[in-house]
Amino acid sequence: MRGRHVSVFAIALVAGLVSGSLSAQEFPTRPVTIIVPQPPGGGTDIISRVVGQQLSIQLGQTVLIENRAGAGTVVGTAAAAHAAPDGYTLLAGLTANMAVNPSLFAKLPYDSVRDFTAVGMMAEFPFVLVVSKDFPAHSVKDLIALAKSKPGELNFASAGNGSGQHLSGEMFKLMSGTNLTHVPYRGASPAYADVMTGRTPVFFDNLASALGQIKGGNVRAVAVTGKERAPLLPDVPTIAESGIPGYENYVWFGLWAPKDTPRPIVEKLYAEVKKAIASPAVKERILADAGVPIDMPLADIEPFLKSEIAKWADVVKRANVSVQ
Repeated sequence: MRGRHVSVFAIALVAGLVSGSLSAQEFPTRPVTIIVPQPPGGGTDIISRVVGQQLSIQLGQTVLIENRAGAGTVVGTAAAAHAAPDGYTLLAGLTANMAVNPSLFAKLPYDSVRDFTAVGMMAEFPFVLVVSKDFPAHSVKDLIALAKSKPGELNFASAGNGSGQHLSGEMFKLMSGTNLTHVPYRGASPAYADVMTGRTPVFFDNLASALGQIKGGNVRAVAVTGKERAPLLPDVPTIAESGIPGYENYVWFGLWAPKDTPRPIVEKLYAEVKKAIASPAVKERILADAGVPIDMPLADIEPFLKSEIAKWADVVKRANVSVQ
């Protein structure tokens, strides 16, 4: 009788493994949805659509983009966290909702690590430190010297409290020992109006959105925030090489699935995302938009996310940033 029980268990186990394998091989059999926790037209939406279109070709199924904006990316992210863990609902995860929100919000309806499993990284985009055309500082060292000579008198703009632009400036202050005054705006466009006039002369903006202003001569680029110089601004140094070693900041984008998504499906999605990012069409679009494709091993993504959560928790705490 005992042997019979063991045999039945073994058969059931093998059947389960075969079934899981077959489901992964067949996946997907219907459209896949990527939830973008921000409005249409922004960076998260654009990169998700570019990658999603390529995934549609590779998977032979439509990849739908569902924009679910609200509460600083919280609404869409929470919806993805509570979706069925079957691989058919993915989340466009970025620095804000995955790494920064855990420190900005006292209570979140999701946990970036506990509720999700990574299925692949897509791209990273640096910020760029720009100043008004007539601003006297022409380098990071000049800015630091000027800020220290006028503590609290120099203003820096952001696209909102707790935004990537805001946290870039706060990290700069902490690492340079300067005291710049933060002036939040409702987006980058109104910020530029005051940056260009010199009323709020310093701005750490996303390079993708700043390029037009730089190329148009409306502002002057001082330094980029990446670990390397940006290909589209080869003559502009990094902040790290300009006097603040270790300063590095990107907005990054990846795809996540609900936590209990079967491992074979996660691995298949990872392989497809990796292939999509390496495709000429996607790679060229990312580079043209001032980004860099990310090829990160699946096993490295969760440790990377945890390190980013810790990094921004430190900045948020030390700079006393709050959106409550």
